[in-house]
Amino acid sequence: MDIEKLFNDKKEVEKQFSFYQRKNHLIKIKKDKDLVNAHIEKAKHNMLFFDKNKDSDEFNDWLIVTLYYALYHSVLALIVNKEYNSKNHSASLIFLIKYYSQFKEDIILLQELSIKKEDAELYTNLKEDRHKASYETKHNFQTDNIIEYRSKVIDFIHKAEDIIQNTINT
Repeated sequence: MDIEKLFNDKKEVEKQFSFYQRKNHLIKIKKDKDLVNAHIEKAKHNMLFFDKNKDSDEFNDWLIVTLYYALYHSVLALIVNKEYNSKNHSASLIFLIKYYSQFKEDIILLQELSIKKEDAELYTNLKEDRHKASYETKHNFQTDNIIEYRSKVIDFIHKAEDIIQNTINT
């Protein structure tokens, strides 16, 4: 997925969003604060698992998987917060960009409460590494990369919580 293009081409985001809606990968739902909170709690639960297992590099592949799903549950919380449900990882990214990012021509949210290109790149990079960790047999993940991912995932979870809290208060 070309993140740069998506952040510069609102029409492409709209086109992909419509595609995922037609495929029933993005479905409109009723307001569900409990589900929003459940996804945030699941993200935190995954981070607890990560923290309990981070000291052994023997299972770095599973740490990558855990980090990705912590990130993904915070993404799902943001999606449910806008009264949608996602059934596809790529559709989820498109949704984030459509509803939570700033396009050059229109600023919707405060800078610190928007999804930036770097957040989308984290999502796609971690998604690719999660796929490798799950399906490849000879892929090693460096502890330094995992530590960097951990920090970025925690930051994203906090950002998701802040965005959700901000939308509740407005």
